[in-house]
Amino acid sequence: MGDPPRAARPGGIQPIPIRMLIPNAITMMALAAGATGVRFAISGEFGKAAAAIVIAAILDGIDGRVARLLRGTSRFGAELDSLSDVTAFGIAPALILYLWALQDLGRAGWVIALGLAICCALRLARFNAALDEADNPRKKLGFLTGVPAPAGAGIALTPLFASLALDDVLDRMTDARGAIAAFAALLAAGLMVATLPTWSASAIRVSPSARLPVLLLVGLFVAFLAQAPWATLAALGLAYLVSVPIALLQFRRRLFDMEREESAPRASESPADPSAQA
Repeated sequence: MGDPPRAARPGGIQPIPIRMLIPNAITMMALAAGATGVRFAISGEFGKAAAAIVIAAILDGIDGRVARLLRGTSRFGAELDSLSDVTAFGIAPALILYLWALQDLGRAGWVIALGLAICCALRLARFNAALDEADNPRKKLGFLTGVPAPAGAGIALTPLFASLALDDVLDRMTDARGAIAAFAALLAAGLMVATLPTWSASAIRVSPSARLPVLLLVGLFVAFLAQAPWATLAALGLAYLVSVPIALLQFRRRLFDMEREESAPRASESPADPSAQA
């Protein structure tokens, strides 16, 4: 015999399983980490501010996977995730960069900071609007459209990572600090709203022979991250920038292969031979 059905509560409202709340709690932690980064930036603790954004990115990377693992995905969770992302990877990095360097540029610096936050919001809005597009070739091949919000925040904060790795060298170069931060912010903003195909986890393929080297690289990355976190994060931001044109080339190659495979059955069909008809 099966379990007896649960009695419905007044108004037909069913209680929410706790597993549905765990991914949302992780999302809220990411939002809180991003907002806390602004608080650290206001007090001039830019190392802690940058660390808060990194923590938010890590939490953002696991909340969706936890939701799928626990079968806790929901429309509410998707909307909450977007709100968290625009706060932690749009507004927070923009304010951190402004308080660190962009304010050296006066009004132009504030406009650039606003542009970074706005482009992040537009990127997330476009992502949500494309969730139901099953025929999108980028989606079929596992690629994203534009740089994702956490990666965009990382690109924008790369000058801060580099400065922290070099004992705040840019803080002693106030004339160049604002210009470098502005370039990074504008580059990140442009890549987030661009229509370029970019890597997603499902688009990265590793051959069996490369499994051990990849695991070795992951281990070395963790070791470098523990020993020299800011230098490693700065290098990671630059490496991601290098990967953008590679992703474009890979997407075009895979799209060509997919179109060729789809057209092959049609090409192999030939019209019936008229002489064979009685």
